[in-house]
Amino acid sequence: MIPKQDNLWLSVFQPKPFARIQLVCFPYAGGGASLFRPWVRLLPAEIDVCAVQLPGRENRLAEPPFTRVLPLVEKMAQQLVPVLRPPFAFFGHSMGALLSFEMARHLRTVYGLSPLHLFVSGHRAPHVSAQHAHIFRLPDPEFIEEVRRLKGTPEEVLANAELLELLLPALRADFELCETYEYRQDTPLSCPISAFGGLQDENVGRDSVLAWRELTDGSFSARFFNGGHFFLHEERWSLLHVVSQTLLQYSLDAFVGNAKTGGVVYD
Repeated sequence: MIPKQDNLWLSVFQPKPFARIQLVCFPYAGGGASLFRPWVRLLPAEIDVCAVQLPGRENRLAEPPFTRVLPLVEKMAQQLVPVLRPPFAFFGHSMGALLSFEMARHLRTVYGLSPLHLFVSGHRAPHVSAQHAHIFRLPDPEFIEEVRRLKGTPEEVLANAELLELLLPALRADFELCETYEYRQDTPLSCPISAFGGLQDENVGRDSVLAWRELTDGSFSARFFNGGHFFLHEERWSLLHVVSQTLLQYSLDAFVGNAKTGGVVYD
């Protein structure tokens, strides 16, 4: 079954009815589903790329954004479960990594479903404590400077006052969502996890990426790429090569080994 095009929560850029695996992508703070549109032509035909479209951005700009993780995950699950096509995998970067992880846990508990594989990128393992500066509480000028420092929003957007006025509510809400998140102890996931990090990421350290291994009873791998927090743009080809090769191994029934491992590869 191909996901319905009228589902506002899931963008299907180019349906692939004969794809073997559905890859559901979760955007970073302030991002929309369109971030993943180029992936359709860069990933093989066996992988059907879809992306979560959150309220408050792009074609859902008029809707109020969520500011807490769990209510968002519960609502997402209600909307996405009818259009998920097993076997499916999750990919999330930064905030998207956090959402995809909590989505996997919620699907297991409430629906008895699990992604085939979880790709988490540019985010510390959720159980690793971090000191949050509560950036979301800053006045607009200081908040914008913090966003600029992360280098994930084009400068032409930050310099456009009218465009910023439209985008700031969702961006600030996303920061609040991440900075108020509290990890809840639970049993590890059963699906394998691949964790990605940037070698020059000043916000997400190597050890906090490797700590994702503690959240699965399946296999684990970590890979680090050149670049800062948004290395998924700078090293897109290398990143997608790893994703595609991992998923194609499943589709060819060539992926073996359920034991937890800790392979780390530096690019």
